[in-house]
Amino acid sequence: MRKLAGIGLFLLVLYGSLLIANEGARSAENHYNLGRDIGKYGLISLGAGLLIISGGIDLSIGSVVGLSATVLVILLTEKGWSPLLAMLATLLVGCVIGLVHGVLVTKLRVQAFVMTLCGLFIYRGLARWLAGDKAMSLGRGFPAFWRDWLYRSRAVFGLPMSLVILLVIAGVAAVFLHRSVYGRYLSAIGSNERAVRYSGIATDRYKMLAYVLCSVLAAFYGILFVMETNQVQPSSDGNFLELYAIAGAVLGGCSLRGGEGTVVGILIGTAILQLLGNLVLMWGIPSALEYTVIGGALLLGAILDESLRRGEGRRARGAKEGEKEKQEEEQKDHKPA
Repeated sequence: MRKLAGIGLFLLVLYGSLLIANEGARSAENHYNLGRDIGKYGLISLGAGLLIISGGIDLSIGSVVGLSATVLVILLTEKGWSPLLAMLATLLVGCVIGLVHGVLVTKLRVQAFVMTLCGLFIYRGLARWLAGDKAMSLGRGFPAFWRDWLYRSRAVFGLPMSLVILLVIAGVAAVFLHRSVYGRYLSAIGSNERAVRYSGIATDRYKMLAYVLCSVLAAFYGILFVMETNQVQPSSDGNFLELYAIAGAVLGGCSLRGGEGTVVGILIGTAILQLLGNLVLMWGIPSALEYTVIGGALLLGAILDESLRRGEGRRARGAKEGEKEKQEEEQKDHKPA
């Protein structure tokens, strides 16, 4: 709770800095664009966060986005599929990729870092091969109905639809992670997988689920990306998105050691990340330094996380030693003279 309060305060400070940056930062248009970006990036940060909480990692998120977007455009323009079937097939691609990751990590014991790093190259190359290594345009292949329903300019209370979608998915994820026994299993696996396995819980099944959720949300991002840009460039679209996803989750309090993190924290971390990028623009900082600013904030978050962890460890040891001394004194008092 203390960590969540800290990152919440940091978010408020950043937002206050944005409001005083210049007049354009306070405009409704800038707030809409900011909310839209939080909605999009929040999807992949949420997937990465759930996976990190379970003790996993995925470096292929950006490539999964690129491959999913490419598959969607091909199914619509070259295969003539209906938009609904094409989107379902795209989500299925993400599901299959996540399942492959989960099986290789749990059954063949391939390290998650190595597995997903290989996936980063494999899926990017596959997307380029499917598209003939050229940009593809959607043209009129995506009816306005679906674009309006999933990515229209305004939604409930004037919020961007991508943000509304994120809030709905985050609500479901919060109930799953914090209010269900299955979510507790996921967190416990990240904390101590061996102990959970010895207690009779099917740890492999839950780890697979975490990888599937991560890749499906990346595929969903790919769908929204195509709706926004109306095209796909397989060689570059999605590059560095895995870094944004992981950074948003870590800034939101997810420990890379696993077993720690909240859905609310992930949303706050995503918002912090997008506010930093917006501040770079509004303060007139050269855009080339955007990654430097984000990297510095991530490093600061990691340092604070480690400091809090050490402080909690010292307090826990102090409490344990105090309890031990108290018990020793009680034993002395009860000892017959």
